[in-house]
Amino acid sequence: MRTAVLEGVGKVTLLERPVPLPGPGEVLVQVAAVGTCGSDVHYYEHGRIGDFVVESPLVLGHEPSGVVVAAGRGADRHEPGQRVSIEPGVPDFTCEYCRAGRYNLCPRMRFFGTPPIDGAFCEYVVVHEEFAYPVPDSLSDDAAALVEPLSVGVWACRKARVGPGSRVLVVGAGPIGLVCLQAAKAFGATYVAITDVNPRRLEFARELGASEVVNVRETSLADAVIEPDVLLECSGNPAAIGAAIRVVRRAGRVVLVGMGGDEIPLPLAHVQTRELEVTGTFRYANTWPDAIALAASGRVDLDALVTGHYGLADVEQALTVGARDPDSVKVVVTPQR
Repeated sequence: MRTAVLEGVGKVTLLERPVPLPGPGEVLVQVAAVGTCGSDVHYYEHGRIGDFVVESPLVLGHEPSGVVVAAGRGADRHEPGQRVSIEPGVPDFTCEYCRAGRYNLCPRMRFFGTPPIDGAFCEYVVVHEEFAYPVPDSLSDDAAALVEPLSVGVWACRKARVGPGSRVLVVGAGPIGLVCLQAAKAFGATYVAITDVNPRRLEFARELGASEVVNVRETSLADAVIEPDVLLECSGNPAAIGAAIRVVRRAGRVVLVGMGGDEIPLPLAHVQTRELEVTGTFRYANTWPDAIALAASGRVDLDALVTGHYGLADVEQALTVGARDPDSVKVVVTPQR
């Protein structure tokens, strides 16, 4: 099969590799679409994210959809030809976190496209059958792939306890911010504001249903008079985080979704005197059925996020288009092109 391999910082090579064989409980999936993520770009540009360091050739890509074409011993959940969205992290199923239902915190998680585990910028992958979720024919291959970032938004909204009547502020109108916006609305939030410095992305956010958009290059959050009870911070920018926390109303909830620097300044007096809850998120757990249902129902529009397609031979272009085109939102790699 053809495989796009990260061989070093700024270097992706198209190579031939054997088609993997599904082991016990696994299925072989012919990859139809793979969304590109900021983490893929970061590995391409820097060769590491925190403690995860690329020390040998690595296949990136962790937002795949495809078609089941074969099954290993004991795997009987899917018939050949079944279209699926793949949850890209398989835990060990036995640790204390897995047993408690928080498998996203499993210390032995094997996650696509995270060193040393290969991802889905290739023509075929194997995955545990429990993490290949059937999708309806009404869901496109692109949308089935983007169930992964939508799951980030679903998990963030669950952590923030977004519900009917919630007033939500989303900081950052990148792909994750835009799915958080849509997820919050689907969870019943009556008001969802979003911030960014990119006018086109803010316009796009308004098209997706944002109640208010704020260009923080022109208007400070302190002057916007938003007063949310939920903050979904998706930028990872330390200055943006501090400014956003300062406008959260009393007893509000702050969920840090964006990944930025290792440390941020925290307005401690504001957090304490208003009794704010501040928490992080790490990926997701048990989100795929709900995310698929939201996308299939039309309450979340994932296809609208896609601004370009690239084949396996053009993965480097897919990873760098954001630097060339500020209007780019989400690009998808289609290995079968």
